[in-house]
Amino acid sequence: MAAKGRRSGHHNPAYVAVRGSQGPRREFKITVGLRAGYGPHGRIYDLEQAVRATDQWMIGRIRRGETFLTGMFTRGEILYARSPPHTDREPVAIFSGEALPLEARTLDDTTVEALLNELAAEMARTLEQEEVYIAYRDRTWTLRKSPSSAGRTASAVLGSRAHKRARP
Repeated sequence: MAAKGRRSGHHNPAYVAVRGSQGPRREFKITVGLRAGYGPHGRIYDLEQAVRATDQWMIGRIRRGETFLTGMFTRGEILYARSPPHTDREPVAIFSGEALPLEARTLDDTTVEALLNELAAEMARTLEQEEVYIAYRDRTWTLRKSPSSAGRTASAVLGSRAHKRARP
């Protein structure tokens, strides 16, 4: 029911679509575990540590004059159905957002994917994760820490893989 004095479907002329803001949806999501290692006994990181890792990644890119992606964090839990009647639960950090037409019109999909890979690898390294999960548009993929990355950061290993994968 419409509020008194208002007509149903009344459009507020004070707000209009911003020129250049309409375009295809380019949603993304990075999901990374907050428990280090496998099993119930690993260290549990706080969501704030994932936020700080992402913030540092953004600041580093800004200082170098490079582009970055913005988004928001939520905390979630993954339920793994292992052997009945047991289930395993893992807390996760979920960084999600969109490459909006107005702000990211110069970023093609290959660039967005490379940025997602780089950020995901940095989050995984900081939170001591072996894998991190990425979704972009209608696709998903997993980055896994390379066994040969001893002495190297996950960001360098996974980032180089990401750039190789992103090439046509």
